[in-house]
Amino acid sequence: MKTDPGPVPPSATAASTTDLAITRTILAAGRTLMASMRTALSMIGFGFTIYKFLNGLHEAGGIHLRRPDEPRRLGVFLVALGTGSLLVGILEYVRTLGRVAGRRPRLRSTFYVACALVALGFWVLAGLIRPPGPS
Repeated sequence: MKTDPGPVPPSATAASTTDLAITRTILAAGRTLMASMRTALSMIGFGFTIYKFLNGLHEAGGIHLRRPDEPRRLGVFLVALGTGSLLVGILEYVRTLGRVAGRRPRLRSTFYVACALVALGFWVLAGLIRPPGPS
């Protein structure tokens, strides 16, 4: 009973190695996009939290701000920075997949989650930019 398939032709080994390299590159691009998502979500969440916390302290009289709009500016800056950095990460991801997989790369679920996070970032940004008014 022989279980050894025998020698593998060199062309099959080269093709297999190339396929594995492409797969590793695609997976690495996905991990990089997920790291961008994690960073962007932290910035968006931190920007919103800082705004709400400082604004709440100011309204409660706990702190006096020389410029009452500073919490909003800081929140807008952090949310915009997080959303913008994720947009750059998405573009890099698509560009990498395009170079590796051809003109029409198959986008993975990570891409769609990142796009949803960008939409969330724009939604939070719109909420911070909109002037406060009666609810």
